[in-house]
This record gives sequence, structure tokens and C-alpha cells, in this order.
Amino acid sequence: MSQLREQKEYTGKKGFEVLSTERFGLQRKIVANMTTESWESIPHTSAIYEPDVTEFLKTYQRLRQKPEWKGVSINTVMLYVITQGLIACPAMNAHIEFKRGFVNGKIEQYADVNITMPMVLPDGGMMTVNVHNCERKNVRQLQDYIEDIRRRLDNTSMDDALFEVGFHDTMQELKRLKILKAMGRLIGSKVGAGEINKLKGKKKRAYGKLPDEDKLTRKDIEQGTIVVSNVGSIYRGGSYVVPTLLEIIPPQVAAVVFAAAVEKPGVVQKPDGGKSIEPRMFMPMCFAFDHRAADFGDCTPFITRLDEIFNDPGQMESWLSGPARP
Repeated sequence: MSQLREQKEYTGKKGFEVLSTERFGLQRKIVANMTTESWESIPHTSAIYEPDVTEFLKTYQRLRQKPEWKGVSINTVMLYVITQGLIACPAMNAHIEFKRGFVNGKIEQYADVNITMPMVLPDGGMMTVNVHNCERKNVRQLQDYIEDIRRRLDNTSMDDALFEVGFHDTMQELKRLKILKAMGRLIGSKVGAGEINKLKGKKKRAYGKLPDEDKLTRKDIEQGTIVVSNVGSIYRGGSYVVPTLLEIIPPQVAAVVFAAAVEKPGVVQKPDGGKSIEPRMFMPMCFAFDHRAADFGDCTPFITRLDEIFNDPGQMESWLSGPARP
């Protein structure tokens, strides 16, 4: 009997060998809750966009040799490009409120481009941060802002910061009279096997005295107007890898992901009107939108603006002289 019990414990409840067991921490609880709500409530539509970025990357490599462009990453440049696209296409930079029972709702489009961007945590995990007012920044200011987020991230107790976000969201649910949902969140944060490593005692008091300028606060973590992910920062292999389905985080109406550029054969138009096949660099991208809020035609200004940039990368020369929105 004991031998059978030992075998069951070794192989797990379903008879499989268990390598490890990890309970949901606060970060995973928040991610699981947001993504579940996304797929339960939003009719997703997605599209793949694969621009030729050969000349664009050449221009970037040339500009980054200049002192004023030193340290500006391709991630920051792409956030600036996407900001330009969102300025041209406010239908993707919006929030939706829809009440299915009454079949009514509203869409608010925003002038502020607040990009929610996944960032790697010191422990190797990931969490989204809010890059505020990208439309008001030039590419240098955007790079400096992101670097400051990373500086403050190193000083931040993520469980304390995430708990603040979760508590605020729960209070908002109560204000909207979503009592059962709010109570479930409160109980889930206090009960269960998932561990929440909030600071205590002297560490908590010392953390509380740390100025907001030196740590991430709820404002830096709460959702922005759109999620933009760079999977190229995780996988830089020579293969084409880009997600084809993205979670749109309510109440946002769109999400964008881009990957590392890859070399592939491309058709090149010659000055004499002829064409040739040459090695070119392509950057796979995917964008998803909420079909309740937009149709594909509503999103074409976004693609058109990106086409303009990739086909005429010389305009990058002016990206230090003023903000993304003139």
C-alpha cells in the first residue's frame, strides 16, 4: 500500500511525472485574470503585416553613430514608429465600454498615446509598464524615459506595486456595482496557495519612504491606451517568429507586436522599371483589434503611416527635433 502511495505522489494526480509545481503569485494572478477577461469578452480580429525595412534599418544604423542618437535602441525607434501610426489612426488608440445586456456602448479615442509595454523583471519574470505620453516625446526623450523606468524598476517591490494596482481595480469594480467580481478578487488575494511577497516591518517602512521618482507606482503599471510588445527582444533567431493572436486588454481595443527583422528574398524595383530578386530585411508584425470597436478599414491609416516611414526612412533625421505629434 505504501509503495502505491509513494508512486502516486511521485507521478502526480494524473499519473504523470511532475518536474515542478509553481503556485500562482500575484503577478501571474493579474496576468491570468486580464487575459481570461480578454478572451471571454472581446471578439478579436488580427492581421499580419510584414514590411520591407531594409533601408529603414540602414538609416537607423547610420544615425546611431551620431552622438545625439547614442544608445537609442531599435525597440525605442519602433515604439516611436508605432506612436506615429497611432496618431494617424486614433481608432486603435481607444477604450471601449459595451453593455451587452442593453446592446449599447461607447468608444473613446485618445490624443494621449500611453503604451503598455511588457518588460523583463529582475527575477526573470515579465510585467507590463505604462510608457506615458509617447506622442509628446522625441525619440531621445522616449529612450531616456524607458531607461528611467528600468532604473526605478530595480528599486521596486513588484508585489507591493501590483497589490496597489489590484486593490485600486477592485475598488473600481465596487463603484460599478460589480460586487461578486470585486469580492472574488479580494478573497483570491487573501486565500489560496499563491504567495504574495509584500514587504513587512522595517523593509515596508523604508520602502514607503522611497520617493515616487525612485520606484514604480500604480500610475506606471496600470493599463494605458494600447499594448505594444517586442518579441524580438526575447527571440533573435533567424526564423520568422511573431504571434498571430494577441490578447487585447479591456478596455483597450487594439494590441501590436513586432519581432526581430529577418532576411528573406524580396522583389526590388529597378530605376529602369525592371525587377530583381535580392536579399531584403523584413520585420514581421501583427496587430489585433476589437471588432466591436473597429473594422479593418478603420485600421488602415495605421498601416499606411508605417508604410510611409519604412518607404521613406529619411524622415528619421527629424525625430530628435520635436515630439511625435507636431
